[in-house]
Amino acid sequence: MVKWSRLVLFLIVVGIFVGLMATTTGQVANKITLGLDLKGGFEILYVVEPIQEGQQVDTKLLTATAEMVERRVNIGGVSEPEVNIEVPDRIRVRIASQDADQTKLRELIGKPAVLTFRDVEGNILMSGSDLAPGGAGVGYDDLQRPLVTVEFSNPKLVEEVTRNNLGKPMGIYLDETMQTNPTVQAVITNGKATITGDYTQETAKELADLLNSGAMPARLVEKQVTSVGATLGSMSLQNTLYAGYVGGALIFLFMLFVYRLPGLVANITLAIFVYVSLVFLDWMDATLTLPGIAGFILGVGMAVDANIITYERIQEELRSGKTILSAFRAGEKRSLVTILDAQITALIAAAVLFYFGTSSIQGFAIISVLTTIVSIGTNVFLSRFLLGLLIRTNLFKKPFWYGVKESEISEL
Repeated sequence: MVKWSRLVLFLIVVGIFVGLMATTTGQVANKITLGLDLKGGFEILYVVEPIQEGQQVDTKLLTATAEMVERRVNIGGVSEPEVNIEVPDRIRVRIASQDADQTKLRELIGKPAVLTFRDVEGNILMSGSDLAPGGAGVGYDDLQRPLVTVEFSNPKLVEEVTRNNLGKPMGIYLDETMQTNPTVQAVITNGKATITGDYTQETAKELADLLNSGAMPARLVEKQVTSVGATLGSMSLQNTLYAGYVGGALIFLFMLFVYRLPGLVANITLAIFVYVSLVFLDWMDATLTLPGIAGFILGVGMAVDANIITYERIQEELRSGKTILSAFRAGEKRSLVTILDAQITALIAAAVLFYFGTSSIQGFAIISVLTTIVSIGTNVFLSRFLLGLLIRTNLFKKPFWYGVKESEISEL
C-alpha cells in the first residue's frame, strides 16, 4: 500500500529548503565578507617589541597592542580590519580594501603617539596619559584655522605647570616631533589647552583621534608587507567558483549514477549543506579566504563521504537478501558509528590546527569545524530522515532504485 502522506511530507520539507535557497542564497552570499586574497588589499606582519626596559611581551601586551592597532586602522577610515595575534610576539593586520591608503595606514599604525609637554630644557612636564577620556578634539582659532584642543583630567596639575613656566616657551611634542612651541602667557586654571600648527580639518581630527586612542603600549616593527591586487583577487574568486561548479556537477552525477534514489537524496542534502553553511558564515560575520574555501571544500567531501558510507552499507544489506526497509534500518544503524568517528576525528584535527596554527591556518580550521558540524545535521540525520520517508512510501520497492542489481542478491 502506497503511503502518500510520507511522500507529501518529503515534498514539503524539500520544498521549504528549496524556497529558502531560491529566495535568499544570493543575499546571503553577497553579505559574506571576503578576505584580501579574494577581494584584494594588503597584509602587514608586525613584530612586537618592548617599549620600556624590563617590559615582557606576553599575551596581555599583545592583546592591548592589537586593540590599539585596530583603533588606529579605524582612525584611518577603514572599517572591519582583521587584526590577529600570533604568539609569541607577532601581530598580523589584514586590510581587505582597494580604497585604503596603504602608506598612510602604515604610518598611522606605527606611530607611538606619545603626547608630551616639555620645558626649554626638554624635561617632560605633562603627558598624554594626563588627558581626560576623549579630551582631544578639533577647534578653530580667530582666523577659523583648525587646531587641536586638549583637556586634562587634573586641572590643578595644568595650573601648577603653567604657573611655574609663566612667560617661558613650552614645547608640545607628539613622539619626538615638536608640534608647536607656544609661550605660556597666562595661568591655565580650567585644565584646557590648544595645539596649533599647520593643520587641515582632516589632519586635526586625525591627531585628536590618535590622542584619544592613547599611546601604543609596545613598539611595532614591520616584518613583512604583502599586497594583493583587485584583479588577482577577483581572478582567484572566479577560478574557485568555476572549480566548485564543475566539481559539484560531477559529484551530483556520480551520486545519481551509482546510488540512484539515495543519490538523489544525497544531492538534495548536499545543496542544503552548502546553503546552511553560507548562512552560518553570514551569522558569524566570518571573513572568507582561500584557506577558508579549502576548508569548505573539505567539508563538502566529508558530507558526501557520510552519505556514501551509509549507502554502501545499505547496498550490502540488500545484496544479503534483506528487504528494502530492513536494509535501510541496518545500514543507517551500522554506519553511524563509523561516520561519527570520522567527523569527530576531523573536529579534533581542526581544533589542533586552530590552537597551533597562524591566522590563515586558523581560518581553515574554523571553516572545517563549521562545515563538519553542519554536515552531521544535514548529510547524516537529515538525509536519513528524507530517505526513510521515501522508502516508507512503498513506491520504490525494487533494488534498482538503490543501485543494486537483482542478480547480485544472494538469497533472492
